[in-house]
Amino acid sequence: MNVEEIKEIIRRALPSIIMDDIETRDSIFKVAHNLFAGKTETDNRFDRILDEMRADREEQAKKWEEQYRKWEEQNRKWDEQNRKWDEQNRKQNRKWDEQNRKWDEQNRKWDEQNRKWDENQELLRKMNARIESGIGALGARWGIFTEESFRNGLQAILEDSFGVEVLNVTEFDEEGVVFGRPDQVELDVIVKNGTLIICEIKSSMSRGDIYIFDRKASFYEKLHDRKADRRIVVSPNVDPRGMAVAEKLGIEVYTRSDDVKI
Repeated sequence: MNVEEIKEIIRRALPSIIMDDIETRDSIFKVAHNLFAGKTETDNRFDRILDEMRADREEQAKKWEEQYRKWEEQNRKWDEQNRKWDEQNRKQNRKWDEQNRKWDEQNRKWDEQNRKWDENQELLRKMNARIESGIGALGARWGIFTEESFRNGLQAILEDSFGVEVLNVTEFDEEGVVFGRPDQVELDVIVKNGTLIICEIKSSMSRGDIYIFDRKASFYEKLHDRKADRRIVVSPNVDPRGMAVAEKLGIEVYTRSDDVKI
């Protein structure tokens, strides 16, 4: 019989032996006593383990309570911070609303100012137009008055001092030779000892005016079948381009009255 078989027999028989044979049980107990703790020791060990577990639970509970307290404190801080942020946002929103209101008010004032500015500009444009129109009309009257005064003065000097006849002639151009349509043609004619001088006295003469004067003189010559001995323009303001045209057409130009030689 080998060892394994013996162990198998012992495992099968041992429980009943321990229950029925007190001496065998005591012997086994003495042998196993050093290997296993007794009831008191076991109870003490369990109590110690339970105490340690209880202490661990209490410690853990304290830690959880501390952590929970910290969480509560942190949540309180977060709530406080959120409250401050909300309050700050409300204040900022109030400031923005107030600023927007001021901007809207300023924009309204700017729009009103721009409207008034546009009205003033329109008023100034109308005033400038009236002023320019008035100045133009005044200039035209001044030019007419100046021409008339100069013509009258020249007529008085020539007729009284030199025995020259000065005539202001108005003829009607039925064929529209001068202006391209039928119209009256006005000329100053100077006559001395059978000499015919056709004269134009104006406050200013442009190149176009020189051409018109040439057509007026030609119209007069054809109408009266008489060639003018001289064609003279007297004006304080003659366009330089008109000077070249006058020279080409044989028209004498004088910009000062004392330049005229009769």
